[in-house]
Amino acid sequence: MAEAQDKLHGPRVLVEPQDGILPVRALIDDATSSITVKMFAFTSRVLIEGLIGAKARGVDVRVMLNPARSSGSRANDETFEQLKAAGISVLWTNPKFAVTHEKSMVIDRSTALIATFNFSDKYFTHTRDYGLVLTDPAVVREMIACFEADWHRTSFMPPFGSRLLWSTTNSRETMAKFIDEATRTMTVQHPKFSDATILDRLLAAHDRGVRVRVICGGRHGISVSDMPDTFSALRILIRAGVKVRKQHRLRLHAKLITTDAKRALVGSMNIDRSAFDLRRELGMIVEDENAVAALRRQAHADWDEGRPYEPSDPLTVQVHSEGDDAASAGLDHVDLDHE
Repeated sequence: MAEAQDKLHGPRVLVEPQDGILPVRALIDDATSSITVKMFAFTSRVLIEGLIGAKARGVDVRVMLNPARSSGSRANDETFEQLKAAGISVLWTNPKFAVTHEKSMVIDRSTALIATFNFSDKYFTHTRDYGLVLTDPAVVREMIACFEADWHRTSFMPPFGSRLLWSTTNSRETMAKFIDEATRTMTVQHPKFSDATILDRLLAAHDRGVRVRVICGGRHGISVSDMPDTFSALRILIRAGVKVRKQHRLRLHAKLITTDAKRALVGSMNIDRSAFDLRRELGMIVEDENAVAALRRQAHADWDEGRPYEPSDPLTVQVHSEGDDAASAGLDHVDLDHE
C-alpha cells in the first residue's frame, strides 16, 4: 500500500498491484506546468488519456519511448502516434543505448516517479512491482538533467555521491557497494541473476555472515537466453547455503534489495550484464525509515508466502515446466519485458 511521505522529502512507496494505476494517474492529473516521461513500455489507455488531458489543459508534456525490445518487437508505436497526434512532444529514446529500460516521470519539476513497473496495464494488475514518488530537490534536478541530456542526445554523468544508479555509468559499482555494506540481513527480490560481479558480491555477503534471502520468479519474466545464467546463479547460491524462494501468486517483475532493516535499492535494472553495460536504467538507494519499512514489509510478506525453489539444470531449463498460479496464468513469461 502507499505510505505517507515524511516531512523531509521522504519517498512515498507504491506497491503493485495493490495500489493499482490510479496513484500514477493522479500524479499526471495534478500537473500544472510540465510533465516529462521516459518509459520502456507505455500502452496503458488510462495513462495515455491522462497525458493527452494534461496537454489539453496547457501542461508542457514531453515523452521519450523506447522504440524496440532487444528481440526487435515494438510495443510503443501506437502510443507514439497517439501522443504525437494530440500535440505532445514525443521522441524515441537516445540511440546511444541499446535499450532504454528506465521507467520514470517528473511532474512540475518538483515531484518524480522512479518505478520498476512500465506504464502498461499488466504491471498494475499481475506483477509484483514498486514505485517511489519523491520530492527531494536534488533527486528531481538530477532526473531532469538526465532527461534533458537524453532528449538532446548529449552526455550525462551523475554527480559525485549521487543516490541514483544510472546505467551505463555507476549502476554496477553502486549496487556492488550497496551489497558490500550489508552487515546482518539482505533480501533480494529480482527475476534475473546473470551478472557475475553481483553474484560474487552476494556470495561474499553470505560468507561474512549476512543472512541472504532471495525471492526469484523462476523462469517467468526472463528470456530463454537468460535462463542458463539465471538458473546457474540460483543453483550456486543455494549450494552456498543461501535460501531461495519463488514469488507466489504474482509474476515477479520488481527489482528490490533491502539490507539491515535500514536501506533499500529500487530501480529498473535487473541483475544482468546488459542492464549495467548497454541500457539506460535508473534506480535509487533509499534510506528513509518509512519508505524502507514499507518495502521491507512487502518483501517479507512475499518471502513468507513464497515457496522453496529448486532451479532446474540449466542444460534442461528450456523444456522445464513450472506450475502457474491462477492469478498469473494468463501471462506467459515472454509477455514481460525480458529484453
